[in-house]
Amino acid sequence: MSIYAFWNNKGGTGKTSLAFQALCRKAELNPTHRILVIDLCPQANLSELLLGGLVGRGGHHLIGLHNHSPRKSVGGYFEQRLPTPFTVPNINVADFISTPHDYNTNIPSNIDLLAGDPIVELQANAIATLSNTQIPQTKTWLAVIDWIRDFITATNNVYDDVFIDSNPSFSIYTQIALSSADKLVLPVMADDSSRRAILNMFSLVHGINVPSADYQSYSFPSKLRDEGRSLPLIHLIVKNRLTQYVVAASAYSAVLRSIDEDVEDILTRHPEVFTFTTLSSGTAEVRDFQTTGVVALAKGLPFSGLSSGRHRIMGRVTKVKDDYLINCRQAIDDLVAKL
Repeated sequence: MSIYAFWNNKGGTGKTSLAFQALCRKAELNPTHRILVIDLCPQANLSELLLGGLVGRGGHHLIGLHNHSPRKSVGGYFEQRLPTPFTVPNINVADFISTPHDYNTNIPSNIDLLAGDPIVELQANAIATLSNTQIPQTKTWLAVIDWIRDFITATNNVYDDVFIDSNPSFSIYTQIALSSADKLVLPVMADDSSRRAILNMFSLVHGINVPSADYQSYSFPSKLRDEGRSLPLIHLIVKNRLTQYVVAASAYSAVLRSIDEDVEDILTRHPEVFTFTTLSSGTAEVRDFQTTGVVALAKGLPFSGLSSGRHRIMGRVTKVKDDYLINCRQAIDDLVAKL
């Protein structure tokens, strides 16, 4: 089983749309594989896309999952963990998992979903407090950090791949997400804030270039390492939303070269935190999806199922160009090939 987390410490890098297209394509190309999607972003945008998007009433379907008893979502699972946070309860994972194909036939039927839930934001303070509770002979932080790992274990290895979408923050639920992953996919954009965010990621997840040694012993990577636990390795850096007309002298390219130089430096000094040995094998480039991406996401539709031509979205007609659609499909195929 491979467990991928899509994350960046900066919002707006396209991680949810990339995760949606990548996991759907992975499922299409591997129809005998079973894929579990875990949405640990309280905004639950990935869940809405899988459940139908704007046109297919994905939000309505998501609310329906929240109205189950127990809630058919990650929030419902966390509710089951809160009363006995440091021991694994006897849970039936089927109580919390849904199959998006039942709501959105555009989604491959071999994908299951532990849906996102805004209640996780409300649960966060309680979860963080519990993780810092001092109980003799009880590793409280580790027990809480393992909640999603426990859930995956409870599925009895029926899944070949797990995809986790996580919030840009480094809150307790993001740490729960990242600690359960073994491979990290990092979307970045051609702006300086993305460059800073990727450097922050190395500090937060792997303790590299932390500004003060005073923070080290309390940090996420140090606490996991102290317990003999592995950290998620950097598996793929996706340069996302590139302009259609990047040239060597452009500001876009200058920023991307700077990001490459930062990553190359850390790859040289800390090769153990990567799954790849050369930058070219660990990066993928994705052009701006533009209208093609907007239409696909509005319909909760993988690029493979999208047609070129006119589409009506909420009463307005828009056009998907054939060459743009081909480029989008190729970009996702290239990304999936590196997963």
